[in-house]
Amino acid sequence: MNKEERLIKRYKAEKRFQFYGKAAIFMALLFLVVFLTKIFSTGYTAFQKTWLVIPVNYNADLLYLDPDKKPTTEDINDADFYEFGIETFITLDPDASEDQIMELKKMFAFTFERELKYYLLDNPDSFGKTVDVKLTASDDLDQVFKGNYPRDIPENRRRASDYQLKIFDKLNEDGRVISEFNASFFTNADSREAELAGIASSFMGSLFSILVCLSIAFPVALLAAVYLEEFAPKNRFTDFIEVNINNLAAVPSIVFGLLGLGVLLAVFGLPRSTPLVGGITLSLMTLPTIIIAARASLKAVPPSIREAALAMGASRMQTTMHHTVPLALPGTLSGTIIGLAQALGETAPLILIGMVAFVNTIPGTPMDPAASLPVQIYIWAESAERGFVEKVSACIMVLLFFLIFMNLGAQLIRHKFEKKWN
Repeated sequence: MNKEERLIKRYKAEKRFQFYGKAAIFMALLFLVVFLTKIFSTGYTAFQKTWLVIPVNYNADLLYLDPDKKPTTEDINDADFYEFGIETFITLDPDASEDQIMELKKMFAFTFERELKYYLLDNPDSFGKTVDVKLTASDDLDQVFKGNYPRDIPENRRRASDYQLKIFDKLNEDGRVISEFNASFFTNADSREAELAGIASSFMGSLFSILVCLSIAFPVALLAAVYLEEFAPKNRFTDFIEVNINNLAAVPSIVFGLLGLGVLLAVFGLPRSTPLVGGITLSLMTLPTIIIAARASLKAVPPSIREAALAMGASRMQTTMHHTVPLALPGTLSGTIIGLAQALGETAPLILIGMVAFVNTIPGTPMDPAASLPVQIYIWAESAERGFVEKVSACIMVLLFFLIFMNLGAQLIRHKFEKKWN
């Protein structure tokens, strides 16, 4: 083979390599587009909530209140809105049998009593009048209205009966079925009923966990990195520590969950299922990542900065804390944010410390029981309710938003504050 043939062969090999690289990038982007399309197409409907607008007669006799005087807040709170709601539902079909009345009730979320009560509390002038009130539709009818529930299957294979669908269709024809922004998805805690379930509890649990993780991992990791890079003698012991820090960064996260279960809960007796324990566990997992990023940032500071400070009479501590660390801080902060973003998406360690429990209250402190966004996704994905399918995708969308936001924040910090050394 002559020189020209070898040259042609090398060019062909280069073109093949470029083609393989472009094909790999295309496949990666294709899988990403398919993934995001599936998530967004399934989850966007969770941000809409279906309401049934029905005429409600706040009759004094039905509420067992005195018709001759305006009821007080205490009177309204003491009234029986369950029976009042049942009587209201009967007006949708006055000829309904007892079984059909129960089916009418199941067309609404079990919170119909509270919704009827709060409407009267917010609109006291409605007492004694017939007004239109929005009530939350059941998750089955909510999915029917969104087109996520098949209606062309036998009645015994679906939860919404033919009778319920008939009443629902009549309400829809009359314009009494509306869809509005689902604010309760962001303000409600978890619920066994898909139409009422929200991410407020898991969001606060993730927020508290990340704050606890940040308050522990950042200062400890920064101090460890400064000592190892600026003060520690170079010997076998420090080499051993450095190797193990690098190895810890590759340890599966579930191992840290076992550490939290065996030490934080079993030995120290910290409260189970709390963001405090979750944050401490995640901080242990995040420490190696932040230490590695901080050491890399410290190494990037030119030796001339240290030498100039020492030449001006600064001590080694002053040189490090007043010059080296501030100049390395942008890279350290970006590494910290990336580590926290990784911790935000972790599920396995939180499951092991009990944050997988069903929690229907919003935590006020890191000591209160809570779930987290990844664990919430896991809980809803295990549910057989069709309404939770869109909730899972919507929660993934929220989690992806925060992960993208945190990674963008890391990049902005790096580009804004990072100094370029010649």
